[in-house]
Amino acid sequence: MRGRSVSPVFVGREEELATLAECFEEARKGAMTAVLLGGEAGVGKTRLVQRFAEQCTALGAHVLFGGCVELSTEGLAYAPFTAALRQLVREQGPAGVTKLLPDGAERDLARLLPEFGEPGGNGETDRARLFEQFLTLLERLSESRPVILVIEDIHWADRSSRDLIAFLSRNLYIPQALIVMTYRSDDLHRQHPLRPVLAELGRVPGVHRLDLPRLSRDEVGQQMTAILGSTPEYAKVQKVYERSEGIPLFVEAMLESGDVCTFPDSMNDLILGSVERLPEETQRVLRVAAAGGIRVGHALLAAVSGLSDVELETALRPAIAGNVLQIADSRAYVFRHSLIREAVHDELLPGEHQRLHRRFAEEISKDRALVPPGRAAVELAHHWFGARDDRWALISAWEAARESFRSFAYTEAIPLLERVLMLWDRVEGAAELIGADHTAVLERAAEAANAGGDVDKGTKFVKAALAELDETREPERVAQLIVRRTPFTDSKGKPGVIEDLRHALRLVSGSSRDRAEVLTPLSRHLMLRGEIDEANELIAEGLSLVRKYGDRCLEADLLLNMGLGHSLNGDMESTIRVNEQALRIGREADSGRVILRAIGNNIDALLDMGRNDEALRMSEDGWRVAKKYGRKRASGLFIKNNWAESLEALGRWDEAIEIVEGALSHGPVLRTRHSLLRVRADIAMARGEHTLVEGILSEIGVFKGRREEYIQDVISNARMRISWFLSRGERGAALEEAERVLAHPRQSSKAVLSWRLLALLRTVCDAAEEIEPQRTAALREHAAGVATELSVIGPVVEAYRLSYSGDFDAAAAAWERLQRPHNAAMSLHRAAVAAAHGGDREGAAARLKKALPLAQALRATPLIERIETLLRRVGAGPAAPDQSELLTPREREVLRLVAQGRTNRDIAAELFISAKTVSVHVSNILAKLGVTTRGEAAAAGHRLSLLSR
Repeated sequence: MRGRSVSPVFVGREEELATLAECFEEARKGAMTAVLLGGEAGVGKTRLVQRFAEQCTALGAHVLFGGCVELSTEGLAYAPFTAALRQLVREQGPAGVTKLLPDGAERDLARLLPEFGEPGGNGETDRARLFEQFLTLLERLSESRPVILVIEDIHWADRSSRDLIAFLSRNLYIPQALIVMTYRSDDLHRQHPLRPVLAELGRVPGVHRLDLPRLSRDEVGQQMTAILGSTPEYAKVQKVYERSEGIPLFVEAMLESGDVCTFPDSMNDLILGSVERLPEETQRVLRVAAAGGIRVGHALLAAVSGLSDVELETALRPAIAGNVLQIADSRAYVFRHSLIREAVHDELLPGEHQRLHRRFAEEISKDRALVPPGRAAVELAHHWFGARDDRWALISAWEAARESFRSFAYTEAIPLLERVLMLWDRVEGAAELIGADHTAVLERAAEAANAGGDVDKGTKFVKAALAELDETREPERVAQLIVRRTPFTDSKGKPGVIEDLRHALRLVSGSSRDRAEVLTPLSRHLMLRGEIDEANELIAEGLSLVRKYGDRCLEADLLLNMGLGHSLNGDMESTIRVNEQALRIGREADSGRVILRAIGNNIDALLDMGRNDEALRMSEDGWRVAKKYGRKRASGLFIKNNWAESLEALGRWDEAIEIVEGALSHGPVLRTRHSLLRVRADIAMARGEHTLVEGILSEIGVFKGRREEYIQDVISNARMRISWFLSRGERGAALEEAERVLAHPRQSSKAVLSWRLLALLRTVCDAAEEIEPQRTAALREHAAGVATELSVIGPVVEAYRLSYSGDFDAAAAAWERLQRPHNAAMSLHRAAVAAAHGGDREGAAARLKKALPLAQALRATPLIERIETLLRRVGAGPAAPDQSELLTPREREVLRLVAQGRTNRDIAAELFISAKTVSVHVSNILAKLGVTTRGEAAAAGHRLSLLSR
């Protein structure tokens, strides 16, 4: 029998842990008495308080545990306090506990444990004395060290326990004592006896209520990775997240079953227990509601069930009181959890299942206003399919797919179109019913897959469509399908894209719109390969055709290709101008694909121009636009990559890592995945995380010598190989790789890319000159020849050019103006090396002392070690930290908001980052300032004048 699949890693909950830590600090000052932690069954309350208890124990706190027992709300008096007292007796013995109490007071505790003798009377006075003695016990315990009393599941607490909880929460105003209580919020029906206690405690000063939310999709992915020991596929994470709705216990149960489409019997009591306690008539109506979906309107449910409004409300009232159903907006009912609806739905008999779904389909067909606006087509497709009516299931699925396209819901359109394909042979005259042939359905499905970023399905759809066509009879249609196949082939990093597109071009006539559709991707891929002249010729031809036929979206695509050419030639102003022109067209045409491509290209251009803030704002806007247009996994993850590159360049590495990891969890296509991993590898390389770097470079295939189609990939991979060899001290291997890349027949004319490479090649030559003087001299000469062919436009290019030329002081100043701390620190170190070799030890030390805090803020360990080594060599010793450089600019922003009393979630919303990133920043701030609480950090910030900068 398999054990429970529990995550060995604590996932998420940074915000809640931080809140509990704050409460603990307030309790140590006597300003807080209790925390009420609420959440659904299985959401992770126990795991959270256990982690909190571990942290507090490590800080020297004494943690006592007690739990309520599920007998009834009036059973087993004082159960949690008895358990806590029993733990204390085990730790200190009865005599040790007795010493903490006034003389003779131990008899008051005898009613909880027999170790304290015979209990006294049983009147109200004796009860009051018991309460006082327990309060005294906590007070005495807290005199020596902090004490925390954890009471779990107070929704099961008996009356006496509830009274004692209220008494302690109102009276425990002493330093170093805190009570943490958990309860199931979903169990608190309107008559639950805990509700008035919570209401009362909510008005007591020093009592804090904390709600534990469900996990996000990314956190579910992290939980699954920890349990499985490897990163699961995006589709599997999505399936588990949708079915578990972010409840950790359900995630574990699904993984335990080994099949995310099934649910283990061990969870049935948790899911159906609340349903089975309801009246039979209520359960019958719930089965009808379950056939309607997770959310069903009152009017629709009344129509299908045949009940009057009063009868329906009477039947559902127990389900609402028992928190099985919840009331939503617009007079609708929602199952508290989709698994409850699923379990109830599974109880339908086969005939009952089909009849109910037919009734829903019939009622919605008669009045589409019975469902929320825009949902009728999808609801009809669902119910006709559930009714096993193939004809109407096919028609409604096709209509629903069209509606999904109109609302940019491409991932929802794919299964609907797959349903049309599945039903095709069962329905006579299917093509006439929907007005499209089988191949057209496949084409539409391929379009949805491309927009939704599903490469595997898109490839399958295109392959099936091509198999149905003869290029001699329908050459234009075949050419269009080849164009559709291009992004899938390219996304997988497979060669042959340009050859395919040249074949497609031969299939279309010289002045047709179809030719323009082929010219557009062909010119783009030629640009990316560095064939700029041919690409420009095709762009000019394509623009004349699309303007003739009035296709604005294709015109925008061709303009973006033209902008790519400007970028490669180093003319970034023209790049931005042309991209903006394409962006305007995309917005006028409401084309998410064009808008996002223009935004992505402009982010890259703005970053190359040193317009950092604009690049970051556009990245954030681009991600929002990607979600709006249903293109998160395709264009959206490309935007995320640009966003991460911007953050990496600006030294905001932890944020960049979070962006990368979040994007990777969405299952990007291979090419985008490799781009994201390069960003992660650059940061890991700079921090000396060699094992991580080696794993990433192996996955990307950097060491395999694989032929790269794009010149940008050629240079980026060569740069990573050189950096890897240099980090390992393999100067000869780095020199050999530098010679190889400089001899590549297709050098990039993109200024930023090439100047960055040349700057690195100078580092290689300086490092290898001692062992290979002749080869390094030849490499320098070759590099100088390449440099004469490159443009120098923009501050970023100029900074790299200064680094290449060896003017490291000027380069450091340029990087500082561009707010790129790692580049600035490296240039300062190189300048210090040159000064030291020239005998200027003081000048070298001054540069190093300026570089060190920059490197320390980034945790760039290899650079820190080089700086500190050189400091010792020039006799300067370790640099005293400059208070103005103690925190990074981002950390100062976070500290300013912390000082205003903002929570992590508030700060995340203000700075457009996640609560997890805020938590990392706060931890770094506390460590750098040498404090333990947010209040102390705020005070230190004022004292050191860090908040006025």
